Amino acid sequence: MQHQEKPPEDNLTEVIEFVLLGFADMPHLQWFLFGLFLIIYIIILMSNGTIFLITKMDPALQSPMYFFLSNFSFLEICYVSATLPKMLMNLGTQRRRIPLVACATQMCFALIFGGTECLLLAVMAYDRYVAICKPLHYPLVMNHRVCIQLVTGCWTIGIPVTIEHTYQIFSLPFCGSKQINHFFCDILPILRLACGDTFINEMLFYVLVVLFGMVPFLLILGSYSKIISIILKLPSATSRAKAFSTCSSHLMVVVVFFGSSIITNLRPNTRHSEATEKVISLFYTILIPMFNPMIYSLRNKDVIMALRKLLCK
Repeated sequence: MQHQEKPPEDNLTEVIEFVLLGFADMPHLQWFLFGLFLIIYIIILMSNGTIFLITKMDPALQSPMYFFLSNFSFLEICYVSATLPKMLMNLGTQRRRIPLVACATQMCFALIFGGTECLLLAVMAYDRYVAICKPLHYPLVMNHRVCIQLVTGCWTIGIPVTIEHTYQIFSLPFCGSKQINHFFCDILPILRLACGDTFINEMLFYVLVVLFGMVPFLLILGSYSKIISIILKLPSATSRAKAFSTCSSHLMVVVVFFGSSIITNLRPNTRHSEATEKVISLFYTILIPMFNPMIYSLRNKDVIMALRKLLCK
C-alpha cells in the first residue's frame, strides 16, 4: 500500500459515513444477486442451525468433537451475520451508505469472529490429535471443563486487541473519496481511504494476521503431521481409513478456509487487485460457511444418523 503524505488541515473533512460499493459495477444483476445471496444466507442459517441443534439434542453426539462442532456452527452463523445482512440491504434498496460507527462495528465483529474461527479450527485439530495419537488419555485430557475453557479462550482472547485495532483505524483522518470498494467494511479497503501515514496500522494488521491466522495454521499443520504419521503406522487399511475419516472433514475445511484467507491477506496490495480481493473475500466469508455443514454431515455417519432421527420425529 502506498503511504500518503499527511494533507493540509484545510483539506480534511470529518467523515461521518462511507459508501459500500459492493457490486455496483453490475447494475443489471442487482436483484439476481439479492435473490442468490438471500438463498445462501437462509441455507447457512438452516444448515448450521441444524448442526448446532442436533449436537445439543442427540445423546450420541455428546463427545468433545461434537461440542467443538456445535460451537463452530454457531460461530459460522455469527460470522456471516456480521456482513451478509448489510450486503442484502444494500442490494435490495440500492442505498449503499453506512455510518462510520456502523462500519467500525461491522469491522470489529467480522475480525472477532474471523479470529475466533481460526483459533477454534486449531482447537479442533488438537482434539483430533489427542483422540488419534493419545486415545487412552483422551477422556482425561479433553474433559468437559477443558473443552469449555478452550472454547471460551477462542471466543474472548482476541476481543481486546480487535477493539483497540478498530479504534486506531477509525481514529485516522479520512479525506477525498468515501467509497469503499468492497461489500463490507474490511481493514485494507478502509486503510486505502485514510490520509497520512498508515504504516503502523498496516503493520499491526499483519501482526494480527500472523497471531490469529498463521500461528493457528502452523499448530494445525503440526497436529496433522503427527496424526498422519500415526495413521500410517496402523496395521490394517481398515483401521487407517477409520482413523482418517474422523478428521478428513475438518482437514478439508482447514485447507479451504486458511487457503483463501492467506491469499486475501498476504498477497501484494495493489488497486488493480481489488476486484479479485472481493471475489476471494466472498468465498471465505459466505460460500465456505454454506458448504461447511455439508462437508461435516456428508462425511460423518453419526451426524447423518442424528439428522435422520431428527427428520423422522
